[in-house]
Order: sequence, then structure tokens, then C-alpha cells
Amino acid sequence: MHQHRLQVTAARSLTWTRHHLPPVQAHELLVRTIAGAISIGAELPQVRGDDPTDPAPVYPKETGYESYATVLAVGDNVTRFQVGDRLLAFYGHQDVALVEESKAIPVPDGISPKLALLNILSCDAAKGVRKLAPRTTDSVLVTGMGVMGLLTVFYLRHFYHVDRIVVFDPDPVRSSLALSLGAHALYSDTDETFTHALECSARQDAFVLLQEKLVPHGQLCILSDGNHETLSLTPAFYEKELRLVGSSDGWDYQEHAAWFFKTAPHVPRLEHLFEQTVASNDLAECFERLLTDATPLKVLVLYPSVD
Repeated sequence: MHQHRLQVTAARSLTWTRHHLPPVQAHELLVRTIAGAISIGAELPQVRGDDPTDPAPVYPKETGYESYATVLAVGDNVTRFQVGDRLLAFYGHQDVALVEESKAIPVPDGISPKLALLNILSCDAAKGVRKLAPRTTDSVLVTGMGVMGLLTVFYLRHFYHVDRIVVFDPDPVRSSLALSLGAHALYSDTDETFTHALECSARQDAFVLLQEKLVPHGQLCILSDGNHETLSLTPAFYEKELRLVGSSDGWDYQEHAAWFFKTAPHVPRLEHLFEQTVASNDLAECFERLLTDATPLKVLVLYPSVD
């Protein structure tokens, strides 16, 4: 079987390439992609060629890590999946792929492609929140209502049931979405202080605000990926003896999915994180537009169905 992959062949240049897939191995699944997603913060720097985590990019390279697919064939030793099952995987912009069974996440019936795809970044956000482990009675300030910030609010409200979640973002549309996902209020310049804070904007001014607004010995987690500005500590960090933690990829995608797929269908506004939809055939052109236009929160990529 042949596979088509979207590859970055040079900075700001993308093309679909054709590859031959080897036979399915014992612990592998052959899958066909139903839908994927563009992760704006992670992928646009890679396409532009200015990703700070990859200062000397080597081409061709591939982007993307969110794929929702159906199983076409299974290896001899596969036990958790059968042909026709739906799953999540991390292979990016490809029409068909080989996936290790251990790295595939089962998706139950009735879950939309949008909600299925959000499980991955929801798990990443959850890891940071779990490092702070807020109590129900705690107060939490979250800066940056991009995808990570919004999913952080969702997890704070629907897993930890935090009583007081305040968000800060200059975009009124994103702030409104945060309120619909569980935030209690938008930040206003008052004397209110917070026991916990999460930084999801990658902006120094937001990082300064969080340090100012935390109580002594408060906890701060950086969930942004640092692709905008360098974050620096202020005197308040030392004077109040704050605790700072970083967070990266998800804590356990399989276990998180069991909770997420039970909870997310009851919060339909989550699907509003996908502000654009594009056909896979138009994906290269979509990236070109994203390099010059205002960027949406997230883009859903739909692949053609094959009978």
C-alpha cells in the first residue's frame, strides 16, 4: 500500500509525497486517517523554519501529531483492536499509516472527530494541572486562552472542580469561550490573590502578572511552550518564595482518554476550539494562508472517505 505524507521541504514550502508502506508487523496496526488537526503553536514555527527548539532544521521534515483513524488491518499479536475500530495516534499529516498497538488510543463509539482529537492536548494540559493538584477551595489564575489555556480551564473545572478560576486574555472571543468551559471570571486589576497559577501564553507580561498575584508560597506552572518570548523571574518570585514547575507532554494518554471521553461529550463548547475546517487536499494551501493571516485556535483536517 502507498502512503501520502505532507512534508516541509524547505522553510515555508510544503508538498505531499508518496511512500510505500511495508507489511504490517506483529504488533502494528494499519490505519486510514479520518481526521487530523493543525496544532498552530507547534506547527507554524516548524513550517516557517524559525522553531526555537530546532535552530538548524533538516529537510524534508514532517509536522503534526494528532490523527483520528480507522483500523484497516491488524498484526498477528494485536489484542486490543480489530478491523473497523477507531483510534487516536500521533503520526501527523498522512492518509494511511502503520501504528504500534501500544501507542494507539481507542476511541469509543459516539465520540466526534473533534472531541477525539482534543484528547491529546487535553492530556498535555492535565499534566500541568496535576502537578499543582489544586483543592476545590483554591483559587487559580490562568493566563493565555489559546488551546492549552482553554483545556487547562476545562480540566480545572471538570476534574478538580475548583471553585475559583480566573482567566486573563486580551481576546474577548477566547475569554468568552473560557467562561463557557468553566472559568468563573475574567481577570480585573483588583487586590485578589491566588493560590495557584498556570502560564499558557508564552508572554513575559503575563508571567510577571502571575508572580505578582500569587500568595506567598503559591505555585506556578508553565504550560506554554516558549515559542514567543523568554520568561524571566521577578523579585516577587523570591520575596514570596513561590514554587515554579514546568510541564510538557501528557501524563498518561490512555488513562486520560478514559476520563475525557466520558466527560467531554457533556461540554459541547469544546468543539468550538476548532475554528476552521479544511480538506486534506487543501492542507498545504491552508498552511500558506496561516503564515500570513490571523491564526485560528485550531484547524480540523478532514480526509476523504474510502468505501
